[in-house]
Amino acid sequence: MHSSRLVAAAAFAALIVAFFAFGGHQHLSFESIKSQHTALQALYEGHPLLTAIAFFATYVAVTGLSLPGAVVMTLIAGAIFGLLWGTVLVSFASSLGATLAFAASRFLLRDWVQSRYGTQLRALNEGVEREGGLYLFTLRLIPAVPFFVINLALGLTPIRAWTFYWVSQLGMLAGTLVYVNAGAQLAAIQSPAGILSPGLIGAFVLLGFFPLIAKRILAAAKARRVYARWRKPARFDRNLVVIGAGSAGLVAAYIAAAVKAKVTLIEKQRMGGDCLNTGCVPSKALIRSAKFVAQARRASEFGIKSASLEFDFADVMERVQRVVQTVAPHDSAERYAGLGVECIEGSAKIISPWAVEVTGLDGKKQTLTARAIVIAAGARPFVPPIPGLAELGCLTSENLWSIRKLPARLVVLGGGPIGSELAQALARLGSKVTQVEMLPRILSREDPEISALVMKQFVAEGVDVRVNHKAKECRVDNGHKLLICEHEGKEVRIEFDELLCAVGRLANSKGYGLDELGIPTNQSGTVETNEYLQTCYPNIYACGDVAGPFQFTHTAAHQACYAAVNALFGTFKKFRADYSVIPWATFTDPEVARVGLNESEAKEQGIAYEVSVYGFDGLDRAIADEAAHGVIKVLTALGKDRILGATIVGEHAGDLIAEYVSAMRHGLGLNKILGTIHIYPTLAEVNKHVAGAWKKAHAPQGLLRLARKFHAWRLG
Repeated sequence: MHSSRLVAAAAFAALIVAFFAFGGHQHLSFESIKSQHTALQALYEGHPLLTAIAFFATYVAVTGLSLPGAVVMTLIAGAIFGLLWGTVLVSFASSLGATLAFAASRFLLRDWVQSRYGTQLRALNEGVEREGGLYLFTLRLIPAVPFFVINLALGLTPIRAWTFYWVSQLGMLAGTLVYVNAGAQLAAIQSPAGILSPGLIGAFVLLGFFPLIAKRILAAAKARRVYARWRKPARFDRNLVVIGAGSAGLVAAYIAAAVKAKVTLIEKQRMGGDCLNTGCVPSKALIRSAKFVAQARRASEFGIKSASLEFDFADVMERVQRVVQTVAPHDSAERYAGLGVECIEGSAKIISPWAVEVTGLDGKKQTLTARAIVIAAGARPFVPPIPGLAELGCLTSENLWSIRKLPARLVVLGGGPIGSELAQALARLGSKVTQVEMLPRILSREDPEISALVMKQFVAEGVDVRVNHKAKECRVDNGHKLLICEHEGKEVRIEFDELLCAVGRLANSKGYGLDELGIPTNQSGTVETNEYLQTCYPNIYACGDVAGPFQFTHTAAHQACYAAVNALFGTFKKFRADYSVIPWATFTDPEVARVGLNESEAKEQGIAYEVSVYGFDGLDRAIADEAAHGVIKVLTALGKDRILGATIVGEHAGDLIAEYVSAMRHGLGLNKILGTIHIYPTLAEVNKHVAGAWKKAHAPQGLLRLARKFHAWRLG
């Protein structure tokens, strides 16, 4: 804690101690005030302005320091100043004092609380940022909730001070009126408890729920306006229509069929979407073949004098397609039809909030009506508007799988996960690869040393990694294809035979009726949704790559669960999509996997942390497998056994991270992982070893010194 905060905390503590030491709690008791009623009334009549100022300042001090006595002082206001002026004085004094207490809590405690418990408080913080005023108003209307607790608790959240002040003044007004009015009849009151009858408490509670009820009414009114220009069908053909049969669409349709809803799944190209046909499955098949080639070249490391292999790139790409065809039945129309899903091949267009027009491959059209619609249209590779690129043409993660001739010289544009995976795989298969990244390092979302480990391996394998290179133009010069880049203010020319563009993906948000319905998209191009994955039309949902914010197959499936359940049962209960523990992996060699925060993000967010590290070079199985390169980093809350995040770079990192995903999801710490038996010798032991490193750093040194003395004494 900074010195200024220590001084402020000491001052607050001194004032509170002084209040009790000088009997302030006795002077502000109900009995004391009642006995001095006549004297206080006489003081006011003799010095009205001075009395009002003194009362106001005292009330602000009492509430600002969170001292007991605010209720009694409110009664005094009614007894001395009457209903009108008593209400005015108390209303402003209580709001100002509450805001001072709020500010003190924020200054003294918020940074400390958020640094230690920021992960657990993330959902609360987001909720307060969205609707903090509404919930504060609700709490202020319920007198059973101690106001000083509200002041201190809200100071730890992101709510703005001005919002806190005016909402407090408005929300406390009803209670102020009740107590000031009671104070006006002070002689008839036997105790403050007698002011709030059960009926009055019930009325306040109902009043407290009014903002929440009003919120629902406003939401219904907003929906009514959105639907105003559309005519709702009297009857629906289906419970749910799902647009897109990628990961998100398949899961949404599966869930609907599992709960016996009538569901139709529409796909205009191939079942399985990008993941099956052009993304995860083919890329991992290619990576596996490339890894086999790389391992054969390392024969001497395994005690093999020599190993030779022959392969044809066309055969490798045919194997990739064979893998896709082997997996395809899992996502086929036949399988889903057997599960109870109606599958239609064609192009979908939403023509009303409850109707989808489908144009089949034969050109025939049909209109489907549904109570709810789920948009799961996926995304596509983004090709930047680099001058000359469109004319020369380029490969992307969509059309790469159709080539059968390995490019002799390949430029990979992009240093993210897709670009890095494909750059290494194609280099291992014999292409001379130049990877171009405009940022200072590849895999820029990871910690610098993690990126450096991967880049070091790339360079060792012959990939020419060009960071800080910005692509400016593509051109043909004397029959040679050139990429012109800018690097440190100078022009750099890179010659190539093919260019693979892997700089990101764009959501498919055009061409199926969103513009006509007025469904907005975000700046990134994804469909705008709320926390329930609803669009501006409450019965139309979006999930997966088309909705963001993550573009992973597993998060698409995760979102689809929420979208489907909310679409089918949201009338009764809706569920907010949970993004609290999202893992991902980049399947380079070494693999990179992460869940939660890394060091870079923790520093950016000002979160206090400790880091525990263990290298694969100390892992017996990794040594035996000639894979003793890599590291695991685990971030824990400062002084706590609470995992904030984990990063693994090494062999099978994508599999090893699962233990940390489970631990974070269920609130388990490193002590629990350390106490779990891991099979020897396995790579999974790295998770236990890093937990051991954490434990060693937190060993109780004082007890160990005592133990040493004890054992020395036992020796005689």
